[in-house]
Amino acid sequence: MILYSDSCALSLFSYTISVIIILNELMAAKLITSTIYKAVFTILVMTSQLLYSQKKKNDTLKEESIKVISLYKKNFKEIIPAQTIQGEALERLNSHSVADALRYFSGVQIKDYGGIGGLKTINVRSLGSQHVGVFYDGIQLGNAQNGLVDLGRYSLDDLEEISLYNGQKSEIFQPAKDFGSSGSIYLQPKTPVFKGVRRTNLVIRAKSASIDLFNPSFRLEQKISDRVSASFSAEFMQSDGIYRFRYAKKYPDGQQAYDTIAKRQDSDIKAKRFETSLNGTLNNGSWNIRGYGYISDRGMPAPIVNGRFGGRGARLSDENYFVQANLRKKLFPKFETQLKAKFAYDYTHFMDTVRSQSIMYTDNVYIQREVYLSSSNIYSITPNWDVSLSGDFQYNNLDANLDNFSYPTRYTTLVALATTYQWNRFKILGSLLGTFTFEEVRKNKRPGDSREWTPAVFMSYQPEIIPELTLRAFYKRIFRLPTFNDLYYTNIGNTYLKPEFTNQYDVGFTYQKNYNNHFFKSFYAKVDGYYNKVQDKIVAAPNGSMFRWLMMNLGMVEIIGADVNVQAEMQLGKVKLRPLLSYTYQSARDMTDPEDTFYKNQIPYTPWHSGSFALMADYKDWSFNYSAMYVGKRYDVNQDNIQYNYVQPWYTHDLSVQKKFNWADHQFKVSLEMNNIFNQYYDVVINYPMPGRNFKLILNFTL
Repeated sequence: MILYSDSCALSLFSYTISVIIILNELMAAKLITSTIYKAVFTILVMTSQLLYSQKKKNDTLKEESIKVISLYKKNFKEIIPAQTIQGEALERLNSHSVADALRYFSGVQIKDYGGIGGLKTINVRSLGSQHVGVFYDGIQLGNAQNGLVDLGRYSLDDLEEISLYNGQKSEIFQPAKDFGSSGSIYLQPKTPVFKGVRRTNLVIRAKSASIDLFNPSFRLEQKISDRVSASFSAEFMQSDGIYRFRYAKKYPDGQQAYDTIAKRQDSDIKAKRFETSLNGTLNNGSWNIRGYGYISDRGMPAPIVNGRFGGRGARLSDENYFVQANLRKKLFPKFETQLKAKFAYDYTHFMDTVRSQSIMYTDNVYIQREVYLSSSNIYSITPNWDVSLSGDFQYNNLDANLDNFSYPTRYTTLVALATTYQWNRFKILGSLLGTFTFEEVRKNKRPGDSREWTPAVFMSYQPEIIPELTLRAFYKRIFRLPTFNDLYYTNIGNTYLKPEFTNQYDVGFTYQKNYNNHFFKSFYAKVDGYYNKVQDKIVAAPNGSMFRWLMMNLGMVEIIGADVNVQAEMQLGKVKLRPLLSYTYQSARDMTDPEDTFYKNQIPYTPWHSGSFALMADYKDWSFNYSAMYVGKRYDVNQDNIQYNYVQPWYTHDLSVQKKFNWADHQFKVSLEMNNIFNQYYDVVINYPMPGRNFKLILNFTL
């Protein structure tokens, strides 16, 4: 860390006071907004206090770095590669939350109910949000109540990588839960890295946006010893959520009913996030402990119907906490073990007044508790043949203040046996997952116990004549139980509801090559074709409000699709260019009953065509970014594919520019974003309008 003398600190303090005086003058002249004033003021004050408190030490530096907090593993190329965004790219894609970043992956549909406070969930290859496992630092984020993970709660500030796997990871040394999803998202938090004799890292950020966003945050990392490091981060976010949108409606005959510009009034949010971790290494091993908390109070966006635009009175207050730990150690040259544990507590208070569209006044409280334990073990029979055995136990219960509620408790045991073998250029991975559940209820009927075995097989081959090409395929069968809401929600739940099974088939190839060329540096292409068959598919849709869900069983759904990802790297003089392109085609049809009017129709909210394009350009300390998103025509939750249920295609274009400065040997970065630059008004979910053109300013200071 760079150190300052008292005179230098005093000069910095004087400079800070001068800048604050200038800000006050600009504020008085109405040349800047109060939100921008708060953001700049926060960074200046926190920085001056920190630097002023530093003591003078020896100026002599020596190169010394903390050991990498990860265990050595084999040089194994994944059979089914992930779609990944990592490092600086996460900061450059005009993304605020994890949900925003995932829009750039192929095969993904994001359900976004508008604004910063709106619920955001993900659907991969039309299999349903409950089939997507979301893992934070290697342990799954759970929600036994409705099976949905609100990705809007998770900030990108503390993440170093986001990965999306179809099927499952190609790695067999993992908990049994990791084998239990049709698709998986892995959120990898940052691990402290220290350069030279530095023992402390500090990053301070402040974000402001045209929707009255005030969003300061910081991340502090401390090197305790050569084997132990700690980190702590906190974030505060506040916004009134008010933004303009266009509301238009046509009669069934196509004539315009109305077309007006209004303002969203019920998407305000005030949220606090804090996270701490302790990381360490052992001889041939590593460990970490992590704590996480999220507290928010927000307005829940209501659907815009019947010309009603104002606030509806729906509020959601929630508190989410978890503590988790991981220990990984190689006990013998060929044997390695891994232990994981987690406790989670979620409190949710949903209140919907009679002013909303709800049939009755709603004031519901839900409390979830989860305990999770896992043991994973791997043994190397030969250098090319590994086997693993994993066992997990999970406890979930749900309390609520509903009338005649069942107060369910679910006990789940999972056992996974897996093996991987490599023969020359051919690789194969096979796994078998056993899922055993037992439930207890205080009232009403409980469902029967469930015991299911589900297999998966993954293969890849690399032709010798084209070493840059990899051919691959996989088959996976997986099942999921109905959630607590599906089974027990008062007046909606159905304990006779059938579980949902999926069969996934995938074939594809990856081509990757580096070039010794002054202009063209590298090229990467990933293409997949797939067929999914879902039996007794359950679809969740809002019923009166976005918090209460109506569960529909579609019986049989067949999905045929293709995903394409293309990336390249080019050098034009001193300018580095990185284009990224993704495209998805999906035909997801309801094949349940030939007598239904919607037989062979596209299932709700699944577009036939969607895609994205991003271009990143770097020149010295400048970074320029352009991205475009397209989602084609769809139909809403009414299953018939008729004009009345038609949902317009939408697209957005985003721009951002970043500049890095060196200030007293510290890095200062300023980012300016313009989102939806053509001010298109659109709905991701019908009657939940998204923001038009908006701006964001991000200030980032690194010590």
